[in-house]
Amino acid sequence: SLTQALTLEGGTALDLPALIALGQAHKIAFLKAIQCLNIATPLGQGLWEGVPLREVLRLCGPMRNVRRIYYRGFHNNDPKQIFQSSLSYTQVMETPPGDPAPFLAYRLNGKPIPLKRGGPVRLIVPWAHGFKSIKWLQRIAVTNDFKANDTYANQNNDPESFLKTAAYLDGAPEKFSAGNPIFLSGLALAGLSGLKRVEHWLHRVEPGANAVVQDDATYRAARWTPCALAAPPSDWSRVLPVGVAAKEVFGFDPKTGQPGTWPLRYSMTSWSATPRNLAPGKYEFRARAVDLNDFAQPEPRPVQKAGKNAVGVHRFEVT
Repeated sequence: SLTQALTLEGGTALDLPALIALGQAHKIAFLKAIQCLNIATPLGQGLWEGVPLREVLRLCGPMRNVRRIYYRGFHNNDPKQIFQSSLSYTQVMETPPGDPAPFLAYRLNGKPIPLKRGGPVRLIVPWAHGFKSIKWLQRIAVTNDFKANDTYANQNNDPESFLKTAAYLDGAPEKFSAGNPIFLSGLALAGLSGLKRVEHWLHRVEPGANAVVQDDATYRAARWTPCALAAPPSDWSRVLPVGVAAKEVFGFDPKTGQPGTWPLRYSMTSWSATPRNLAPGKYEFRARAVDLNDFAQPEPRPVQKAGKNAVGVHRFEVT
């Protein structure tokens, strides 16, 4: 229960101007990649700004017998259209100092959040897949129920899965001319377990050979080569929105304005590989991420309902 509920009926509901005013004292800015649980590639990355959810809940005074926070976005009353999610009380109120807290975002890339992206207010859970970051936030409730009420939990997904460290392939030509440079690239997302490196395996497909299947004998015998990771920008003022200093962004050193780790956790950076001196023939190129615990993608999550994590492959021919 809450000491003081903020409700429309009572005329005490928190509106957008009040939320923005609260942000003057308790602002958080965070670079987050949006990775969907059931979509093979990330949906993008942006600088989200807002107010930690715990600061909003503090407006309601002391709480009693609360184990979970439920929240819902604006939808019609069709049960199939309800989109909701939840967090534990401790996830909201006691975030470790080195991790960003869940927050009510009202700005994206320096501007009000567009309706398409969930504006005017979207709840952002930095470490989680996109379904936790409910769009068009409308209602927040506290409960003593221990069960997650997440829409995705009812669809046999893992409602508590964190962003997965993974590498993704950009589009590339299907044919290259022998002797010309070959450039292959992609994005790497640093999930909960961080990112140590991205590595690739180039496999020549011999005529009549069986197709390689992930984790078959050929795959297990593969020799992986490190890819080049993009370095952090030397001038973040050219990357961040006008009026936002790197020193103000979570994960950056407040004195130097440089990222505390690279890649930034829960964000993406680019990688590239330049295979050389390839003889004419057909090839398969695969890229995978290795986390700071030395798990190579797709480990340690072989279950796809905990996050899409298959190793991408690009097939091409050198002529």
